[in-house]
Amino acid sequence: MNSLERVRNVVAGKPVDRLPAQPMIMMLAAKYLGVSFLDYTRDGRLMADGQLKIAEDFDIDCLLTCSDPAREVVDIAGEDSIVWLLDQGPVINEEKAALSDPVRLRQFRVPDPFGGGRMHDRIKAIEIMRREAEGEKSIVGWVEGPLALGAELRGLNRIMTDFVDDPAFVDDLLEFTAEVALAYAEAQIQAGADTIGMIDAAASMMGPHYYARFLFRRQQRVFAEIKRRHPEILTRQHICGQTGFILDKMKELAVDIYELDFPVDLAKAKPILGSRVISGNVSTVTTLLKGTPREVYDAVSQCHAVCGRHFIVGSGCEVSPLTPLENLRALVSYAQEHA
Repeated sequence: MNSLERVRNVVAGKPVDRLPAQPMIMMLAAKYLGVSFLDYTRDGRLMADGQLKIAEDFDIDCLLTCSDPAREVVDIAGEDSIVWLLDQGPVINEEKAALSDPVRLRQFRVPDPFGGGRMHDRIKAIEIMRREAEGEKSIVGWVEGPLALGAELRGLNRIMTDFVDDPAFVDDLLEFTAEVALAYAEAQIQAGADTIGMIDAAASMMGPHYYARFLFRRQQRVFAEIKRRHPEILTRQHICGQTGFILDKMKELAVDIYELDFPVDLAKAKPILGSRVISGNVSTVTTLLKGTPREVYDAVSQCHAVCGRHFIVGSGCEVSPLTPLENLRALVSYAQEHA
């Protein structure tokens, strides 16, 4: 059974030869390949090589194209709000946020994902992965969620006050960013992604009322349209941090895989999500980074005990590049030993 079959079977509730292992690996893939993370984020060939190498050597069940928060931002608004760091890749400088003046939103257009920019670079990586993995690995495309991209364009502090001070602007901004996410997801599917992951990190900073009022329907628009156009494509939601208080609404999303960060109480989340597939929840700090291989193995076991068959072995968030490789092996070995 190959990686994609394994993941699809878990989502469909069918038997698998072993649990899928899909830790979120970005910086560690660049380090393992022996290149700077900055180069990794700028060159789809290096991203593909890094993912293919670490997936092959550690028997990981996905090739992940998530890398940084600035692909869509650069193609929409240029690089004025971006700082390029050697070991971190591009980061957003909120003091120079592209939408410091909200009026500028009227000038923005959905970029062409095949237009030669940073969005296109990820598509090139997917094309290489599809060609060289030969169908043996699940290829996870990645888009910034409506709020994530909105915060990257506007600035996190500004958009959080905008919810109160200028809700009409937030509505317009999130409608635009949802359009960008959908266009980018479609392009990645055409390039060969079998799964679309969407990150909306700032959602963990919203209360249930604001999540339901502003964000939920935009996330649902993206996921539901992907499913309408491509029923075979898997959808994956990642929100960094504590999301337990919005799970009651999140469970309505057209999402196949809920990637829950380690602050979420899995024992409380599982009854809410029911038979929906859960991935992650293993701490990337106290366990994967600082723990022993035995502690990693036991942490995965505890997650599996809660989730049962509806479970994909993974990390709560991105695996640190400083993580001992024996800890990564321990995480994957649990998946290899359990069906």
